[in-house]
Amino acid sequence: MAVAYMTAEGYKKLMAELNELESVQRPSISKQIAEARDKGDLSENAEYDAAKEAQGMLEMKISLLKETISTARMIDETKINTDEVQILTRIKIKNTKTNQLMSYLLVSESEANLKEGKLSVTTPIAKGLLGKKIGEKATVTVPSGIMEFEVLEISL
Repeated sequence: MAVAYMTAEGYKKLMAELNELESVQRPSISKQIAEARDKGDLSENAEYDAAKEAQGMLEMKISLLKETISTARMIDETKINTDEVQILTRIKIKNTKTNQLMSYLLVSESEANLKEGKLSVTTPIAKGLLGKKIGEKATVTVPSGIMEFEVLEISL
């Protein structure tokens, strides 16, 4: 798995989520399985099947989180500059075709949240903009076609 760059805040959130899954949700699902098992015949017990499936999904989620955490590298936020677009910079861009203005904070994949304006550096748009300077344009291939963006501002 690739290195997952993230902020200290993002790392703390992942650790809190992992703790919640392991210390709260895992015991809860184990209890549901035990209760369903106590109801008798497991071959026709939908509650048991659902609880076992939920347990499998939970364990997969825990495994993925542990993998992300094991490859996490903290970003030293004091070393970020605004000369070019990079992770943890806030960018203001313009779609050159529609003149639509957009503003995003570029973050790691695990911290992305479009509702909060946090765009993952692994998205096609972010990849196309990385390394660009103010005034430069980036042509980006997205699922709906080709778009061109102009970098208007880079800040922290």
